[in-house]
Amino acid sequence: MRRISALLLGSAGLMAAATCASAQDAEQIKRGEYLATAGDCVACHSAPGGKPFAGNYVLNTPIGKIRTPNLTPDDETGLGKWTADDFYRALHEGIDNEGSYLYPAFPFAWYTKVTREDSDAIFAYLRSLEPVKEPRKPSEIPFPFNIRTALITWRTAFFTAGEFKPDPNASAEVNRGGYLVEGLGHCGMCHNANKIVGNSGLAGKLGGGVIDGWYAPNITPDDHTGIGSWSDDQVVEYLKTGAAPGNQPGVAAGPMRQTIEESLSKLTDADLKAMVAYLRTQKAKESYKVKDLQAFNQADAPGAATYLSYCSSCHKPDGKGVEGAIPALAGNTSVQAEGPETVIRVVLGGLAAQNGYAPMPAVGAGMTDQEVADVTDYIRNAWGNSAPVIAERGIVGTARAATQTMLAGTAPCAVIAQPNVAKAIANTPAATSLKGLAQENFIPVVDALLPKVKAAAGGAKDDDIVNGLTTAFCQAARNDPAYGKPGWHAVIGSFSSIVYSQIKNPEKRAALPAPAGAAPAP
Repeated sequence: MRRISALLLGSAGLMAAATCASAQDAEQIKRGEYLATAGDCVACHSAPGGKPFAGNYVLNTPIGKIRTPNLTPDDETGLGKWTADDFYRALHEGIDNEGSYLYPAFPFAWYTKVTREDSDAIFAYLRSLEPVKEPRKPSEIPFPFNIRTALITWRTAFFTAGEFKPDPNASAEVNRGGYLVEGLGHCGMCHNANKIVGNSGLAGKLGGGVIDGWYAPNITPDDHTGIGSWSDDQVVEYLKTGAAPGNQPGVAAGPMRQTIEESLSKLTDADLKAMVAYLRTQKAKESYKVKDLQAFNQADAPGAATYLSYCSSCHKPDGKGVEGAIPALAGNTSVQAEGPETVIRVVLGGLAAQNGYAPMPAVGAGMTDQEVADVTDYIRNAWGNSAPVIAERGIVGTARAATQTMLAGTAPCAVIAQPNVAKAIANTPAATSLKGLAQENFIPVVDALLPKVKAAAGGAKDDDIVNGLTTAFCQAARNDPAYGKPGWHAVIGSFSSIVYSQIKNPEKRAALPAPAGAAPAP
């Protein structure tokens, strides 16, 4: 009897230990998911239309196109045969499980600062994912850069391995922010001035620079082009939502928008505040000398006429926009960044609705390269703004070739991202109502569709409904010859703006008789 009791007690002890271990594993996985989110791993390891973390995303780098690896635990094509030691070595030293050097497109120059405990947690999370069999497609790297052993020169010059070392003279909050900014967040990967030297002392730390055709702005405490004139709350709100309240105009665009959606918006307020606290401790970097450019305040300034024709109806002649609806350009620190790339890309490609702000049509799609260059210089230097004028010939043409957006008509119609909005639109007569729709009937048809979509979408954000209906319109009308290919950007831009306007300030025109030959309202 005693033996049976002992066996039962032993079994109970083993079960309790197993339960405890299982709880610890679950906690480690949960923590690893948060850390992987902070590192925005999904952004570079998920190809458009592919499975999350399955790799084959194309990174355009100075040495060629690099396809990212599969991070799911598939034995043949992913991390299935990797150990926690292998994973830590990749993060800490930039060396894979077979001993090969990794290209610095993988930000190991920052990830080297990640602690072993955090590395193990991230690895545990990745191991918990569903395995996806996704062979890595070949990268396109010309000789001699395709010889990985040649990376020893770069590593010797610009890479030093080592975990983050807290500053004993700084607060716990500042050190936490430093760990995130300099480690998992790898902010300098985009915001350092010199990308080729990694995270070395030659990088022009956080002073702003070009990344994949966009300009990542100065995020040091400089008052003119950095975050010096922003309050802590404004920076935190921008990191959470992509827009800042108060006197800081503008919305996030390009890669930063993706980073906010996939990573920063999901971090705790405490971590975001810590990152801001750390950035405040950095040396302010003046991106360029502020010059007197009063010529741009004249009525006949280059770009002034283009601005008045294409931009002033929304952003206003004084560049102040409409609070909460149209971002101000006057005083906008992003607009005044050292490089003009982001302004050019937004002018050419437009922006979807976000954070309550109206969608921006791709007005530059109807401009010449010279007009885009002139209006960019004007925006960056009128109303008291000050920024370097465009000096690089061909910069607009290069940006135009790289700008692929639905609003510009240079990319396929998007997919409606929010399932509830997609389902709501599918359950309304949107597809038939929007097909063959005459522009003069945009308002009454949209006015009739909106209540049905909003009711069916169950509390969806206005931004998501605007973008969803714009996508539905693209899918229904993109190939309609009545619109004409050269004018498509103007047509879809007009439709998107009307949807936004009808949601925010509905005009009761649905009851007006439709012109002869127009598609009937649903």
